[in-house]
Parts: sequence; structure tokens; C-alpha cells
Amino acid sequence: MPQRSPLSENGRPAGHFRNTSYMINKSRPYFDAAHEAGVMAVHGRATTGRAFALGSGPLEGRPEKTDFVRCSYLGLDNHPLIVAGAIDAIEAHRSLHWSCARTRLNFDLLAELEATLSEIFCASVLAFSTVMLANLGAMPLLSSGQLTGGRKPLVVFDRLAHISLAYHKPVVADETRLETIEHNDISALERLCREHPVVAYVCDGIYSMGGNAPIKELRQLQEQYGLFLYIDDAHGISIFGRQGEGFARSQFPQVLGDRTIIVASLAKGFGASGGMVMLGTADQEALFRRYSIPYAFSVPPNLAALGAALGSCKIHGSAELGDRQRRLTQRIKLFDRHVATAQQGNAFPIRMIAIGSETKAIAITKELLDAGFYTSVTFFPTVAQGRAGIRVCITADHEEKDIERLCDCILVAVAEATGKPYPLR
Repeated sequence: MPQRSPLSENGRPAGHFRNTSYMINKSRPYFDAAHEAGVMAVHGRATTGRAFALGSGPLEGRPEKTDFVRCSYLGLDNHPLIVAGAIDAIEAHRSLHWSCARTRLNFDLLAELEATLSEIFCASVLAFSTVMLANLGAMPLLSSGQLTGGRKPLVVFDRLAHISLAYHKPVVADETRLETIEHNDISALERLCREHPVVAYVCDGIYSMGGNAPIKELRQLQEQYGLFLYIDDAHGISIFGRQGEGFARSQFPQVLGDRTIIVASLAKGFGASGGMVMLGTADQEALFRRYSIPYAFSVPPNLAALGAALGSCKIHGSAELGDRQRRLTQRIKLFDRHVATAQQGNAFPIRMIAIGSETKAIAITKELLDAGFYTSVTFFPTVAQGRAGIRVCITADHEEKDIERLCDCILVAVAEATGKPYPLR
């Protein structure tokens, strides 16, 4: 059933969209066990490719592990151009950070970066320090009606929308009515479009636990009903499109228009640091630059982040981007040939090893780490209780032999922990 925001006597939403105490009490044992097993809050230093030296302190004697946790899907986070860009920016300005709101004084490199990103993504692009901050600034504007012609929309969240979106539900519900529908439930969304004059839908492009939004069907609802789309494509940027436009942006016309906003990461496939918002009109850009809270009352990405992102822009304009995209595709197919997952056959670099038991998922992750592979154990509140698993992030930088060895270890570890051959039935 959809999650609705009931109305109080004055007609304002009175629903509750958070239960922090419940979340902490239920998840604390899992976190305690994962930390005790040494599979969370791990420290290390990058060596070559996806390898890192586990631990801290002197490098000598530290074991080397292969990382399948980082979301640098194209392997750009260690790229010489990106590292050099960060260093050059700091040296040019002899500073890292100006303690000043963006409505006052900004680094000139920020203007260069936003202009370059706007050209790459065919939109008015604003850069933020993180995707979380970009969403924080956008949600109040979306719910206020300022993005929908002055009419407050019914804001509909996909049930699996990332926490950086869902966290802001109370703020949205303070302005307008809010509902949460089942994941990718196009029928429910169409019904709401028929029943309400203005509807905005909030979802991910590629979901962090696997899968994707049905962009084609969403665009059809947009064309038929005027649906406003707010898409967080943090995991889709750079890995699709000739210039790395991303999963979502590459499926929209060259002119984004006034009914679509795409938010994305500059840190994952892009390989740098920060987040960005793609806007379709000059009015929207002016609104964000004046009234987005992180924009008006906080600082922009620091100089290292700006320089790194400009370095990545150079790669996005070169043939190397396509080479890395193709290499990533090959690595994903290689993994799929060895291990079956619910994501098997899709073109995205996230694979989930479904386990169920939180205890067993933690134990398997520990066994994989001991075997030389660091993967992400996932449990409540990231996923539902009793639906724990292991997330594997595949990148273009992974060696084929490492992927094959990881797959072999997964099959053995799951069988030993569950008493059943993988995949579980």
C-alpha cells in the first residue's frame, strides 16, 4: 500500500516518515558484528589498480587486498589527470577552501567547471560538495511548487529511493502531500497522475543495490500527464553515453526541459569528488542559485575537488572514456559468466549476492576479506530485515583474474556458510 501523509486540521501533512530509534535498535547488533569482524570502517592505502594495503600506520607488513567496494566504476579515481588536476588547482590558488557562501565569492575554477559540465550534459549544471547536499537543496524547492508553475505537486517517492532522497521526506511533507509507492510501480504512478493535477516523482536512475528506473515508461507518463521527474543518477554517470552523459540523461532529448531534474555524482564513475544538479531552464538555475540552502548558506566544492573534476572532464572529452566503458562492460559480463545474481545480464556494474541472514552475510564477507577481496556487506536499514547480502562493485580497473578468483571464493564461501550451492533457492 502507498505510504500517505495524512492531513491535520489545517490541511497540512501530519505524517511521520522517520523512526530513528527503531532503526538504531534493530540494526545495532548487525553493525556491532560487522565492526567486530573487521568488515566495516576499514582503513587502507591505494597501491595499484584496485589493490590497497589494509590497515593504517607503516606500510611494511600490511596485507594487500583487492577492492570491490569503491564505486569508481571506470577506475578514474586514481587517474593521473585527476590527481594532477587537484594538485594544480591548490597550487594555483595557494588555498584549499574559501570560507564564504557561494552567493558571495567563488573560485574562478568553479565557474569553469560548471560551464564545462553544462556543455557535457547539455543542461545548466550546478556543482555541489556532495550528492546529499544537492538533494537537500532541491527537495524543499520541488515541494514548494516553485518548479511546477507555482502549484504544489503531489510528491511521489519510489520505495527504494536512496536515503539521500528519502531522508528529506519530512521536509517535503511539511510543504505538500507525499506518497511512497512500490519500487518501479508504473501503474500506481499513472493512477496518481490521473487523480492529481501536478505530480512529481522522485527516484534513482540506477539503484545502489542493483536495478534501474524504467526511464522509457516514466517519459511516457511525463508526455501524457506532465509528470515532473526528479532522478538521482549517482551510479549511472560516466558509464553510459559518448561523453559519459549517464544512464538517465542519455535517454532524454538534447534539451532537458522544465519538467526534469537529474542529480548525479562527480565521485563515482566520474572519478573526482562532489555532486551536481542538471537543470533545464534559466529560471530553475536562478532559483537554485538563490534559494538552495547548501548553495546560499554553505561553501562550494573545495579546490582539490574542482581541479579533479576538471581533470575528469578532459577524460570525458577523449577516446579513453569509450575504452574504459567497453572494458567495464567486459568485466561485468565476465562476472556474470561465473556467478548468477538478480542483476545478471544488465549493463550496470553493481551485483548483489543475496544471502538473507545478516549473520551469514557478515561471516561470508569476512571470509572473502581473508581471501583477499573486500566487498560490502549490506543489511538493515540499507536493505530489509532478513534480506542481507553482499554488494560487489565491478570496475574497468579490475583484472580479469581477480574477478574470476573472487567469483570462485563467493561460490565456496556461500556454500560453506549456508550448506547450499549458490545461487540460493
